[in-house]
Amino acid sequence: MNNIIENRTWRYATKKFDSTKKVSDEDLELLLEATRLSASSYGLQPYHVFVITDDKIREQLRPVSWGQSQITDASHLIVFANVTDFGEEMMDDYLQNVSSTRKIPAEGLKGYGDFMKSKLLDLPANIKGVWTARQAYIAFSNMMQAASELKIDSCPMEGFESEAYNEILGLSEKNLNASVVLAVGYRSEEDETQHYAKVRKSKEELFTHI
Repeated sequence: MNNIIENRTWRYATKKFDSTKKVSDEDLELLLEATRLSASSYGLQPYHVFVITDDKIREQLRPVSWGQSQITDASHLIVFANVTDFGEEMMDDYLQNVSSTRKIPAEGLKGYGDFMKSKLLDLPANIKGVWTARQAYIAFSNMMQAASELKIDSCPMEGFESEAYNEILGLSEKNLNASVVLAVGYRSEEDETQHYAKVRKSKEELFTHI
């Protein structure tokens, strides 16, 4: 079986982690780098990623995560927080990064900058938040798939109270909002769900070739 399919078949939403097993620093860096290299619209990456290992913070997060054990038992808890609002400074910072990285004069990027600003700056505030959250999900998906390639278990989690996360992690004052969480680590032998057959729509039902 091709590794691409094998890894995705092996992966499942881990319900019970072995709290004694930790992801190595080396593998964690690979996960983070794979996430850093994720695609995003215009390349802007309008989100921030928090890697949480502090036991006290995770104990605070568990009750506002529907009491799910993955919050405290996984090796690492990764919180993806999207930018809630933005102005032209976000595009300007990105363009400066492009100029520095690619050794391009900043003035040569003005046209692209003006184009981005024309498409994004006039969006209503709530739509800006929806758009940035979608970008965070792209990075989140890349981390989850990278984990499967490293045979690191994960559990994607939307079952939490965003506002409570924002308060506990001090996100609101940073213009951020907790949008999605990924628990990573290694499955417990006691997790029965690892033996369940993967349930997905058939190819015929899911895909239409035109």
